[in-house]
Amino acid sequence: MSRNAGPAVASRSDLLVLGGGLTGLALAAAVGGAGFEVRVVERESYARMLAAPYDGRVTAVARGSKLLLEALGVWSDILPHAEPIREILVAEADSPVEVRYDSMEIDGEPLGWIVENRRIRHALLQRVQALATVRLLDGREVVGMGRDRFAARLELASGETLAAPLLTICEGRFSRSREQLGIGARRWVYGQTGIVCTLRHERPHRGVAVERFFPDGPFAILPMQGDRSSIVWALEDELAAQMRELEDGAFAAEVAARFGDRLGRISVEGPRWYYPLVLVWSERYSDWRVALVGDAARGIHPISGQGWNLALRDVAAIAETVVERLRLGLDPGEPAALEGYEAWRRFDSLALVAITDGINRLFANDLLPLKLARNAGLALVERLPPAKRFFMRHAMGMVGDLPRLMRGEPL
Repeated sequence: MSRNAGPAVASRSDLLVLGGGLTGLALAAAVGGAGFEVRVVERESYARMLAAPYDGRVTAVARGSKLLLEALGVWSDILPHAEPIREILVAEADSPVEVRYDSMEIDGEPLGWIVENRRIRHALLQRVQALATVRLLDGREVVGMGRDRFAARLELASGETLAAPLLTICEGRFSRSREQLGIGARRWVYGQTGIVCTLRHERPHRGVAVERFFPDGPFAILPMQGDRSSIVWALEDELAAQMRELEDGAFAAEVAARFGDRLGRISVEGPRWYYPLVLVWSERYSDWRVALVGDAARGIHPISGQGWNLALRDVAAIAETVVERLRLGLDPGEPAALEGYEAWRRFDSLALVAITDGINRLFANDLLPLKLARNAGLALVERLPPAKRFFMRHAMGMVGDLPRLMRGEPL
C-alpha cells in the first residue's frame, strides 16, 4: 500500500467508511448526523441483504449501546423489536451454585436487549438514507487504495475514485483491507465452533438469559420476542461437526440435554449457523490516515455477547474525534488525532479480550481443584451485592472513560 498520490479525485468527503455492516452504518449515522460528508462503501447489495430469507441472528444491545442508538435517532425504530433482558443466570454445567444478576438490583431498567440483526440493519439503513450528508455505495468492489499527505483514496471497480482525510475500516475481524494496509494482526484459534440459531419453546422465558459453562465450551440462551430464544453455543470443533449432521429434532434434543426443561418443549426455528471461533488482535488500531473500527481492530470470543457493544464504543470514540476536529477546522486524519483514538480505545479493548479469553480458558479446564475454586468464586460473587452491581454496570457499558454518544449525548 503506497502513500504516493493516486489518480485524480472524482469525489471528496470528510470521511470514508469501508464496510457498510452494522458498525459502518452506525459510524456513518454518527458523523453524517453531525452534518459532515460521509461515503460508505459496501461490497454487498443492501437490496439483496434486506430481501434475504429469515435470518434470526441476534445482537445483545447493552445499556450504553442503547444510549448511543438513541442519540443517533434509531432506537425508537428498534425498540418495538427488542426483548429486554431482566435477569442473567450464570452457572457451571450441573453445579447447584448460580449467580443471578437482576435488573432490580440496579434501577429496574433492563440489563440489555436482544434484537435480531436484520431489525438493527433496517433501522440504521433508514436513518443513513435520510441523511443528505451520507452517500451509500453498495454493491461496489474496491480495486485500489492510496494515501498521500492530504488524503486517503479508494478506487472502485466502477471507475469512481473517492477521497477523504480519513479512511475507517469496518470490514470485520478478517478484513482484507487491514492486511493490504500492512497492519498486522495476531490470531488465536480456539478450536471451537460457534453455533447460533433460534429456538421456539413451550414456556415463556420471562426475560431471563442463561449462560452455562461446560468443559467443551460455554452455552448461552438469550430471550427473544415471543416464546423464542437465541442460543450461542461455543463447542469443540469435533463435537460441533457432529451437531452439524443432526436433523433439527435431534439437535433440539441435544440443546435440551444441556439446558434442561426450564422452557418446556423446544424446536429449532430457521437455519443454524456454524463459524470458527478465532481471537484477532490488531497490532495497532490506526495508521497513516486510517483507523480500524470494531472487529477490524479486534475480534473477541462471543462468550460475553459484547462484540458489537465494544464496536460501538469504537464508533463513539472515532466519531467524537472526527467531529470535534472538523468543527475546529483541523485534520481528522493526522497522527495526533489517531493516536488519541487508539489510546482511548486500546485499554478497554485489551481488558475485554483478557476477560473473555480468560473465562473461556478457565471453564474449559475440568480439573477438580479448579472446578471447586470456580464454584467458590461464583458463590462469593452471589453473596457480594456491590461486586454484582459492578459486574452488571460493566456489562451494560456504563463504566470507564465513555465517549459522549455512549452517555446518550449528541455530538
